[in-house]
Amino acid sequence: MCGIVGYIGDKIAEDILVEGLSKLEYRGYDSAGIATIVEGDTIRRRQVGKLIQLRNELANSPCPGTIGIGHTRWATHGAPTQDNAHPHHHAGITVVHNGIIENHHSLREELREKGHTFSSETDTEIIAHLIGRYRGEGQDMLTALRTTLGRVEGAYAIAVLDQLDDSRIAFARKASPLIVGIGQSENFLASDIPAVLSHTRSFVFLEDGDHGFIHHGKVEIYDEHENAVERPIKTVDWSPVMAEKGGHKHFMHKEIYEQPRAIADTLRGRIQPGTLETTLSEINTEILNSIERIIVVACGTSYHAGMTGRYVIEKMARLPVQVELASEFRYRDPILNDKTLVLAISQSGETADTLAALKEAIEKGAPIMAISNVIDSAIPRLCEPSGGTLYTRAGPEIGVASTKAFTTQLVALNLLAIELASVRKTCSDKTIETAIDALTRLPREIENLLDLEDDIKAVAREYVKADNMLYLGRGSMFPIALEGALKLKEISYIHAEGYAAGEMKHGPIALIDENMPVVVIATPGLGYEKVVANLEEVKARGGKIIGVGHESDAHLKSLSEQMMPINGSEDSVSTVLASVPLQLFSYHIADLRGTDVDQPRNLAKSVTVE
Repeated sequence: MCGIVGYIGDKIAEDILVEGLSKLEYRGYDSAGIATIVEGDTIRRRQVGKLIQLRNELANSPCPGTIGIGHTRWATHGAPTQDNAHPHHHAGITVVHNGIIENHHSLREELREKGHTFSSETDTEIIAHLIGRYRGEGQDMLTALRTTLGRVEGAYAIAVLDQLDDSRIAFARKASPLIVGIGQSENFLASDIPAVLSHTRSFVFLEDGDHGFIHHGKVEIYDEHENAVERPIKTVDWSPVMAEKGGHKHFMHKEIYEQPRAIADTLRGRIQPGTLETTLSEINTEILNSIERIIVVACGTSYHAGMTGRYVIEKMARLPVQVELASEFRYRDPILNDKTLVLAISQSGETADTLAALKEAIEKGAPIMAISNVIDSAIPRLCEPSGGTLYTRAGPEIGVASTKAFTTQLVALNLLAIELASVRKTCSDKTIETAIDALTRLPREIENLLDLEDDIKAVAREYVKADNMLYLGRGSMFPIALEGALKLKEISYIHAEGYAAGEMKHGPIALIDENMPVVVIATPGLGYEKVVANLEEVKARGGKIIGVGHESDAHLKSLSEQMMPINGSEDSVSTVLASVPLQLFSYHIADLRGTDVDQPRNLAKSVTVE
């Protein structure tokens, strides 16, 4: 998830590009760069870090010209360095790119054998080399672009400069957002509306497979079948602040809606539907066959992800999994050896307690591995010599209350469970195939859940004045109950507690009365009947039940005051689906109460001190 801007017109491109990148910096802030063409020469400026670093360089070394492209990066392939910063350049071709080129390793080797030398570790540089090569072989720009697109696999939104032709900017889009802004004798490219909203409110929303050129006064668009097409021009009437949030009221709401895309990116290139294979190239899979147990260390939401992952790993890989709060683990003189994998989960990759727990593991000779969202952050760097890091690829998460980072962690843990089961041969081929197919269906199933938001908001309205809530779940839904309660606490300031449903009679039942709403996650599978029995006990004591389960479950409906339905998918990923209505429920209660949803009091996005 990065930010792209392109401009062609009569104005100085540098100012428009940098302004656009500043509006997109929420999409990535590892590095930034721009490139322009002046009299047949490409001028390129790139800097690591936030956009201010690029601004400082441009103050001393400007980028003249009236045509250019820019990029702010969220690293996915290659650490945040100047060499890895976009735009990338080769043989007169300059490229910026969002997305993931899945076959970049094989293409890189092919090009190296043909004499190409690469200056970065990125998948993006492959595109510049391919287009440059085909242009050098005599292909025109459109043909070279199409030939390149036919070679790359994965997701992309790209903008391309050809220094031999400063009359147009090439573009292409597949499974990654890209829009065209229509101006007066000028046109724009951007990965999101905020980048150019101050210059135009007229936009063309490109479809998958679209490619072509923007010129000063026209736009050429070709569809996936290479037919010339005209896409409708739409007028956007958003305020600048609303535009940064994609029309959503809060970043948290936007990030809840980004989950289908984020999960698709987590899966991209790592599984193939209908097969038994996973490709987790970032981690050392050789370790997985030699270990005898796993200890997960994490904090907060990541701890709940680890608790959830324990169920699927133990079920599929038949390995004992212990989940520890990192803040407690490091002070307990834990028993570790070279047969114990210590798996750290951290969205930021900088969580102080989790980092310290890993250092403790290293001292005791245990192999370490991580699941993280931020490439080349402290925890992934520490894990690199050992087990490596499985990146979630969720993109920047601005809202303090984690949503897409959590669900992509659950997906990454499912991927790890499948890999473990495959390496250790602890599952039937049918079980692995079923698990892979369930993961591939997740993005669409979450989209279907998001369509029910109005119903969930109506449920939230009923409980906006509650002072306390209980959340119950059994098995893998127990940590989802903990996470649902945490979300409500974080952003609405309502006291909420999550419990294993079977523990209700061991204390929490004393709290049940007509003023205690109880959110219960009850999905088909092992333990369902026992959860329903718990609900009968709540009902008998006047408790108000909010059921989270299948819409067709007549018994759950009859016991519940309100329902938040989840449907579809196998048990292994139903935890991901159950998380979505709980996120929306918490969000709408907080919004109705008027709290600061994105920056709740006393909380920070990343806890980097003890």
